[in-house]
Amino acid sequence: MYETFYGLREKPFQIVPDPSYLYRSEKHENALSYLEYGLNEQVGLVLLTGEVGSGKTTLIQYLLGRLDPKVESAVIFNSSLNSDQLLHMVLSEFDFEPPADKTAALVTLNDHLVRLYAEGRRALLVVDEAQNLSSSALEELRMLSNLHDGQHLLLQVVLVGQQELKMRLAQPSMRQLAQRVAVRYHLTGLNREDTGRYIAHRLQRAGGRPDLFTEAAVDMVFEISGGIPRSINLACEAALVYGFAEGATFITQDIIRSIRNDHLVLGREKNGASPEIAVDLRDPSGGGWESLFGQRLEAIESRLKTLEAMLLERWGAIERFLADGRDAKALDEITRLWNQERQRAKELADRLAVMEKEILPQARLSRKKRKRLRELKIPESPQSASSKPKTLPL
Repeated sequence: MYETFYGLREKPFQIVPDPSYLYRSEKHENALSYLEYGLNEQVGLVLLTGEVGSGKTTLIQYLLGRLDPKVESAVIFNSSLNSDQLLHMVLSEFDFEPPADKTAALVTLNDHLVRLYAEGRRALLVVDEAQNLSSSALEELRMLSNLHDGQHLLLQVVLVGQQELKMRLAQPSMRQLAQRVAVRYHLTGLNREDTGRYIAHRLQRAGGRPDLFTEAAVDMVFEISGGIPRSINLACEAALVYGFAEGATFITQDIIRSIRNDHLVLGREKNGASPEIAVDLRDPSGGGWESLFGQRLEAIESRLKTLEAMLLERWGAIERFLADGRDAKALDEITRLWNQERQRAKELADRLAVMEKEILPQARLSRKKRKRLRELKIPESPQSASSKPKTLPL
């Protein structure tokens, strides 16, 4: 809907993980380094945790796309499994029909892993949303990560999950599994600078202008999203819809403020928990805040399309009414006033954008300079010191 208006090839802020849109911030680079080290060194268990929406799945998909062809991977996204279901899922991902008997299933998997190793290949198992695994399934993973031929591990396991996974592994009952983790990294939200670069990166990747969001707008996006990429996407997607509806050349802080005032606010809870949409009503579909936010956006888009159709219909009625030429002068006057109002609104939006892009950053810089000067104790120049009257000894 807004893509053509803003010169975009596609929507840049979809929440579906897309590795081609990965913004490699310092934190994401560190996470990739840890993951690649774990895979290259062929350690048994690798752990990647992070806040909800921090980009864990996108990182994993990016990493899987760069795997050595000699690595055969199996990825499990549905992790609400017990131990038997997990084993069957692993075999299915490795393209085996799981035997009904668990012993036979284990033999089948072990034989496959030994065969891969004999061919100079290796196996990788990635379990996403691992915080949902049952205790028996986690114990099964520990046992699978311990499969070896006497000298070398046959299966690498990467566990990906939310903060709750870290908490579970810290429990005494999970001590054996925690000790098997050789490499671990926890992914957090972006800082203010990276939030701006992240927005610009995704806009540019979609063929748009990287400076579409003003600095003040980015400030507010960071404030309400906590720097969590998924929450940034939700806020920016809504901002583009709102901006298109208003015909705004730039996305300003007023547009972001409108999103917050319309109960589509993203933010962190007081206890520092992950960002969530703050809404007045619960989502009756049970799909969570992402589902509710998507429904609200769809409702907005529907209203915009209805409004556009209504305006076109009314304009057509005016043209038909004046088609005989007797009131051509009235039509010209209506057209002139219409264009005048649209031009006035555009000029106001452009002026606001200029203020946010140029004046506000300069004002912030001036405040920082004044603060810095107050903090520094600037020594007096020799000339000013010599001009003071000297005190003679008595």
